[in-house]
Amino acid sequence: MQILVVSDLHYRLPHYDWLVEAASGVDVVAVVGDLADVVSPVPHSVQTVVLARYLELLAARGVVLVASGNHDLDGPGAHGEQMASWLRLPQPESVHVDGASVDIGDTRFTVCPWWDGPVTRDEVAAQLAAAAVDRPARWVWLYHAPPAGTPLCFDGRRTFPDQELADWIAQHGPDIVLCGHIHQAPWANGGSWHARLGDTWVFNAGKQIGKVPPHITLDTDAGTADWFGVFDSEQLSLA
Repeated sequence: MQILVVSDLHYRLPHYDWLVEAASGVDVVAVVGDLADVVSPVPHSVQTVVLARYLELLAARGVVLVASGNHDLDGPGAHGEQMASWLRLPQPESVHVDGASVDIGDTRFTVCPWWDGPVTRDEVAAQLAAAAVDRPARWVWLYHAPPAGTPLCFDGRRTFPDQELADWIAQHGPDIVLCGHIHQAPWANGGSWHARLGDTWVFNAGKQIGKVPPHITLDTDAGTADWFGVFDSEQLSLA
């Protein structure tokens, strides 16, 4: 299985155009948060209409996994905490969003929402606990913020650790966790696009200007991860 991983596209439409074309060459597309951009002059409500159309285009090419990030939040849910309610609207059959766990072959993908408070945090904890039951050979999470204890949190000046994610990784031991959020981590001195917590691989493709977004292609059959960082590239063996 080939999994194409991007994050933090921040409503850069040329990057979405590239992603739609690239999706035809892989089995799964994973978009790990911040599809929209809260500082864009385009109203958020307009952005989400356009993004929904891109998800339809991607769905026509295969399986799509979409986790929300902090830029995707559009208002409080019933619990009063911010959420990406536009992602929870009906989606094409091959699109799996916040709160979903789906098995594809021997791999389970669990798509975690950005949480904004204790209620939604506890919902993520319950989601992971439920998905851990009868897990197949491989388990992959989508979760926008990178975990504490890894260089994926470092932007060159400060670290932005997610301790809850690190604790959930220690509790459940997923095989792979796909993240984003810290744009500069792959290029920062002391940062990285990959790390390990115990036996878990964690990845953050980063965000950079250019015609093609930074991205990672995971090949589960070959056991490799290929990172394309616009001006750099690297291959990692997952063995």
